[in-house]
Amino acid sequence: MLSKTIEEALNNQIKIEAESSQIYLAMACWAEVKGLEGVAGFMYAQSDEEREHMLKLVKFVNERGGHAKVSALKAPDVTFTSFKDMFELLLKHEMFVSQSINELVHITLQEKDYATHNFLQWYVSEQIEEEAVARTILDKINLIGDDKGGLYLFDRDIENLTVSTAAQDTTGV
Repeated sequence: MLSKTIEEALNNQIKIEAESSQIYLAMACWAEVKGLEGVAGFMYAQSDEEREHMLKLVKFVNERGGHAKVSALKAPDVTFTSFKDMFELLLKHEMFVSQSINELVHITLQEKDYATHNFLQWYVSEQIEEEAVARTILDKINLIGDDKGGLYLFDRDIENLTVSTAAQDTTGV
C-alpha cells in the first residue's frame, strides 16, 4: 500500500515522464521538417521510451493500491535555433528528470517504503544512461562544428548510437 505522500510524488513523476515524451516528440517533428531524418528517428524512439517509463510508473502505482492520475501537460517548445541548441535543452531536461527521480527516492527512504525505493532504482540507472547519451551526442556535435559533411554523417549514424555507462556494467570491475 502506498502512502498518500508517495502516491502524489509518483503521480508527479508520471506527469514528468509524459512531458518528457512530448518534448522528444516535438524535437522529432522539428528535426524531421529540417531534413534531419536520423535525428528525427532517434527522437521518435526516445519519445516512445519516455512513454514506456510513464506507463511503468502508472502500473506500479495502480498495482500498489494507489490511483495513477493522468493530468494536463505543459506544451513543449516546438522550434529550436539549431540542432545543437535542441540537444543542449535535452541534456538540461534529463538533468531535471534525474533530480526529480532522486527526490522521489529520498521520499521513499523518509517514508520507509523500501518496495518503491527498490522499484525506483531502475529509474536511477536509466537516468545515468539518459544523461550519458545526451552528453555523448553533444560531444559529437561539438566535434562536427560547422562541417556539413560531419552533420550528414552524424544524422545518418545517430539512430544507431549506443553508450555504455558504469550503471550498466555488470562485471563488477
